[in-house]
Amino acid sequence: MNPSSPNRRAVIDVGTNSVKLLVGDVAGSLVTPVIETSKQTRLGAGFYATKKLQASAIAATAEVVRIYSDEARKLGAKSLRVIATSAARDASNAADLITAIRKSSGAELEVISGDKEADWAFRGVTSNPKLAKSPVLIVDVGGGSTEFIVGDNAVPQFRDSYNLGTVRLLEQLRPGDPPGLRALMACRVGLKEFLKGQVVPLVRPALTACKRSVQLVGVGGSATILSRIHGHLEDYDREKIESNPIPLEVVREQLESQWQMPLSERQKIAGLPADKADVILTGIAIYEAIMEQLGFTHLTVSTRGLRFWALLRQ
Repeated sequence: MNPSSPNRRAVIDVGTNSVKLLVGDVAGSLVTPVIETSKQTRLGAGFYATKKLQASAIAATAEVVRIYSDEARKLGAKSLRVIATSAARDASNAADLITAIRKSSGAELEVISGDKEADWAFRGVTSNPKLAKSPVLIVDVGGGSTEFIVGDNAVPQFRDSYNLGTVRLLEQLRPGDPPGLRALMACRVGLKEFLKGQVVPLVRPALTACKRSVQLVGVGGSATILSRIHGHLEDYDREKIESNPIPLEVVREQLESQWQMPLSERQKIAGLPADKADVILTGIAIYEAIMEQLGFTHLTVSTRGLRFWALLRQ
């Protein structure tokens, strides 16, 4: 489609770690991305101790939303939706973020609930025909929350959002540089306790209720980066990312290797953006813990999460 297509739409996703832009052409249930990009503003930095978004993080986030709004218009997007997830919905001063974004770009920020985030992630992932008919457990690991959705034949059977995320966990642990295996052990113990206490008792029965073998699908930045590392992908390649399942052994090897590296060394890993080299530590740890606790041997990665559905629903 050309840039003046009436079916060109844009969504800006304000997350706990990054602001992401998706501009795509929509035809029925098919989204053809025109551009996908993100910039880390770390909206959740320092948030979990105070439940208040920091003024500097709000300003940086609002500025990126302005830049992305302008970019979407230049690309010919006929509609724009700006959504926010975990940090914004949990903050006592979310109104400050809403006001800052309105002033910077004229856009109205829509703060979505955990249930809606889970539902949209599921529907975005299952817009891929290869996953629409299969029993799946979709896990969307974000900066401040993680969504678990079990579904079959593109119909969700269970969904919930938990206060578990890469930035949230990193701020709790505050590992050194390099973090080391002792710090990793503490991280693993904490994740095991969290999952066994809050997640497994609800998710496992939903998995058992599926009559066929369930596929684990990861969506979001950590899963995508893990796939890029596994495939040695310097550049973003949707087809390769989605067609290369990651064995648990590889997840474990990457985790143990990276927790023993200093930040400067992790920043040189092929497929790992330098500004994500801190939060990837907790992102991989969360996926390893989920795979071990729920008995999955492979992680399939989807690049089509809640932004795809937000685009389709405009």
